[in-house]
Amino acid sequence: MKPVNQKAWFLILPVLLCVAFSAILPLMTVVNYSVQDIISPERRVFVGTEWFASVMRDSDLHEALWRQLMYSFSVLAIEIPMGILLALAMPATTWRSSAVLVIVALSLLIPWNVVGTIWQIFGRSDIGLLGVTLAKLGVEYNYTGDSLDAWVTVLVMDVWHWTPLVALLCYAGLRSIPDAYYQAAQIDGASKFAVFRYIQLPKMRGVLMIAVLLRFMDSFMIYTEPFVLTGGGPGNATTFLSQYLTQKAVGQFDLGPAAAFSLIYFLIILLLCFVLYNWMQRVGTADKEGAHE
Repeated sequence: MKPVNQKAWFLILPVLLCVAFSAILPLMTVVNYSVQDIISPERRVFVGTEWFASVMRDSDLHEALWRQLMYSFSVLAIEIPMGILLALAMPATTWRSSAVLVIVALSLLIPWNVVGTIWQIFGRSDIGLLGVTLAKLGVEYNYTGDSLDAWVTVLVMDVWHWTPLVALLCYAGLRSIPDAYYQAAQIDGASKFAVFRYIQLPKMRGVLMIAVLLRFMDSFMIYTEPFVLTGGGPGNATTFLSQYLTQKAVGQFDLGPAAAFSLIYFLIILLLCFVLYNWMQRVGTADKEGAHE
């Protein structure tokens, strides 16, 4: 049995220190706040799980959580299929592929607050292209006054901003498929749908899993775009969990409940990502077993 090289620990020490200062220490601070009632900087009272129970009974939290789940799963239901279709439509070779990749990736380069500002102007009925066009078509549209219009606008904005990321990941997965698979399918007389079902989709499973998890986590933590676009309104129509947390921590300065909710928020994301990951793994295993049969 080879002796353990103790010097190797010094190589990962900088990484451990960075993780400690960027993640572990802030997490411990949040845990500390979540079990205390901070009356003043000098006076704190231990309250145990009182803040957790209070947050879990909050009806505003229940509504924000339901709104967040609807939004995140709507994002996945739209962006994943659209990203796959866009990747399939993109050219594979020649200079056009490079040009299309640059054009597709342009929206990803725009900062989040700028995206919210763009769509804030875009949807205005007096100067915005979308608002003016819908008004001329006789469609009543007011994202600042109608809850459904506001929710749909935030959803469409996210689809416009992040579908290219899914498309680029799927495009990378498609380009990694050897030509031998397509040649064998052509010899067998397989249709385009059969090629997609039995060759392209299974080979893209890895990048699709990454796309689903990335987009789900990111959409579950969305804050800047809806805040700039609608401010969480009208009413609470576009107030998602991140905005609810910010209102608790910054707006009301309730550090104890905000810390408790941030931990609950963190656990919700972990749990849902774990469920999604295992579901996709089981679907992939079932498809492989069906293909072997």
